[in-house]
Amino acid sequence: MGTSFDYLLYVPIFSDLKPDAIEKISKIGTTKVFPKDAIILREEESGSAMFVILKGKVKVSRDSAEGKEVILTILNDTDFFGEMAILDGLTRSATITAMEDTNLFIIERDQFLNLLKEHPEVSINLLQELTRRLRSADMKIKALSLKDAEGKVATVIVQLAEEVGKIRQGIVEIEKLPLQQDLANMAGTSRETISRTLHSFAKKGMVELEGSKLRILNFEKFREAYL
Repeated sequence: MGTSFDYLLYVPIFSDLKPDAIEKISKIGTTKVFPKDAIILREEESGSAMFVILKGKVKVSRDSAEGKEVILTILNDTDFFGEMAILDGLTRSATITAMEDTNLFIIERDQFLNLLKEHPEVSINLLQELTRRLRSADMKIKALSLKDAEGKVATVIVQLAEEVGKIRQGIVEIEKLPLQQDLANMAGTSRETISRTLHSFAKKGMVELEGSKLRILNFEKFREAYL
C-alpha cells in the first residue's frame, strides 16, 4: 500500500495544490482501515473530522420513517465525506458504512479549517464538489418523486455512470455494479424491480450485463431517454 501522500495527490479537492503542500497535509492527518460492513459514522452523531477515501468504497444512507435504509449515494477512491458537520457544527447528516475494506485519511476539524484558510483553492474545489453533489441530489429527488419504476432505476444507473463509469466511444462501463438490494435502496424500489428493469434495458439493447459489470451502449441516448 502506498503512502497517504501518494493517494492524496489524486484527490480532486487538493488538485490545485503543489506537492509540498499535499505532503504537509499528509502529515497532519491519520489513516485508518475499516473492514467491510463496518459503520464509520452514524447519523445524528456529533462530528469533528473529515474523511478522504484513499482506497475503498462506502455508502451514504439514512433511515426512512418506516425504518428502511435509503442509500443517498456511493463514494469511492478520492471522494470525501464528513465535511458538513465540520462546516456547520451540527450533527452528522447520514450514516456511512464501508462496502468493502476501506482505507481512510482523517483530518480533524481545527486542522481542516486551518487548511481552508491557508489554501483558498481547496475551498473553491470543495464548493465545486458540493455544488455537483447538490445538482445530483436535485436530479435524484425529481426522479424519485415524478418518475415510474423504470425511470427511477435509470436515474440511479446514470448517477453511477457519471460518478464511477469509464467512457469510451460513447459506451460507458460500470466495472462493479452495486448489489441489487443496494441499487433498490438507492432507487426507492424493490430488488425484484431492479432485476426486472435491468433485464428489460438489456432486452431493448440499451445495456449489456456481464456478472457485476454493466455497459451502457449509447450513454447520451440512454440519458436523454430517461432524464
